[in-house]
Amino acid sequence: MTKDRLIIFDTTLRDGEQSPGASMTRDEKVRIAKMLEKMGVDVIEAGFAIASVGDFESVKAVAEAVRGSTICSLARTGSEDIDRAAEALRPAESGRIHTFIATSPIHMEYKLRMTPDNVVERAVAAVKYARNLIGDVEFSCEDASRSEYDFLCRIIEQVIDAGARTINLPDTVGYGEPGEYGAMVARLMNTIPNADKAIFSVHCHNDLGLAVANSLSAVMHGARQVECTINGLGERAGNASLEELVMAVRTRADIFPVQVSVDATQIVPTSRLVSSITGFPVQPNKAIVGANAFAHESGIHQDGVLKHRETYEIMRAQDVGWNANKLVLGKHSGRAAFKARLEELGITLDNQAALNLAFTRFKELADKKHEIFDEDLQALMSDVQPAEYEKRYHFVGLEAVSRTGSKPRADVQLTIDGEAKEANAEGDGPVDAAFKAVELLVDSGAKLLLYSVNAITRGTDSQGEVQVRLEKQGTIVNGNGADTDIIVASVKAYLDALNLLDAGVLKAHPQRGV
Repeated sequence: MTKDRLIIFDTTLRDGEQSPGASMTRDEKVRIAKMLEKMGVDVIEAGFAIASVGDFESVKAVAEAVRGSTICSLARTGSEDIDRAAEALRPAESGRIHTFIATSPIHMEYKLRMTPDNVVERAVAAVKYARNLIGDVEFSCEDASRSEYDFLCRIIEQVIDAGARTINLPDTVGYGEPGEYGAMVARLMNTIPNADKAIFSVHCHNDLGLAVANSLSAVMHGARQVECTINGLGERAGNASLEELVMAVRTRADIFPVQVSVDATQIVPTSRLVSSITGFPVQPNKAIVGANAFAHESGIHQDGVLKHRETYEIMRAQDVGWNANKLVLGKHSGRAAFKARLEELGITLDNQAALNLAFTRFKELADKKHEIFDEDLQALMSDVQPAEYEKRYHFVGLEAVSRTGSKPRADVQLTIDGEAKEANAEGDGPVDAAFKAVELLVDSGAKLLLYSVNAITRGTDSQGEVQVRLEKQGTIVNGNGADTDIIVASVKAYLDALNLLDAGVLKAHPQRGV
């Protein structure tokens, strides 16, 4: 029996970016998009073009850089949103406008303050308008899982008549239950007269931990597109995880009536890249991409795996890319090998000066640690690639002292607007002392919400990757830093967050979307 193709729609760059502090720069979005293209993702939702100038430029840059995937931009139902999306998508070889409006009674009454008739009229007008600008239009019924069935039938039938060729049924607040949600999808597809003219899609949030289960239930009931993110990234509890959806369909090919065209060996490298760029670490017990996903502690499990892998492993680690992260470079590696490996990781340097700087930093790192892994290179490039905004604060050096029985202290040297500055402070530990010294120089007024440390690879000489989350006047940013010295990495992360706050690079979504 020939299986249907399941369209993988990745929204890491749009919905994933709505995680507090997860905003990405244009170049970072392009790097991730190129990896998604290499993976074989069908549709990449690159952003919300009208949300900000930065978001528009990011969608446009992704549209210019990617040729193997359809590039999508989100838009509300207003003509200005749709025009902006169409303009950003103009360079795309294959583009899609994704327009949406809320359809649940609570959203229509309290958020939109519109009658159901007004909502249908607005949705139909938006789809018709978008179809005049682009051939591929997707329409989403925001909060579909809490919408009235008869109203869903009415609005979906009319937007399909208007030209929508993908109908998305978001479980916007993670309210759905797999049996109920899948049955809703099947019932709509069987009831709406023109349902055969569109692909039905699902976009599930993970508030109750059911995003993947709801998505897979919908697939079993006829949905042929799933919207998801790398590492399950997204606002609140996140979205359905791409890696879990793809591997569930592949591993249980005996029951799922669909197939995916994704190159699963790119899953782990892409997961690592997204984690490095966003500063959101992957929990060790995360399915597929967690560090413990293929680890066996129990003696019984170890014995079984040694005798026959399938006793306790339903997937091979190398099938999702774990083998791709072996030792690749060392201190004797040359510039050509370094550049070639970066390109394999989806990292392209624009000019010789950028390559020279990156290679110098690589050699410095190789002097500190004997083994250089892909994860080290990704962290290195996140640190050295030129920013799209002017950075006020730059790390120069530090001295930290911590003795039992004495108050830890740190002396920090920075440049601020090109001028050398130095301060020292005491704290509850060397990191606290270093942060206080930085604040003596910058007086940011920011509040520290999160401080997180993760080892990038194994061994005591591993680079430490630090995530710092700062909040100031309602704006939340994540700063990232990496170094073999964890205190240096911490200061780098703190300065990265301060630079983001100072530059005001975060976009402000006028409406969060589906």
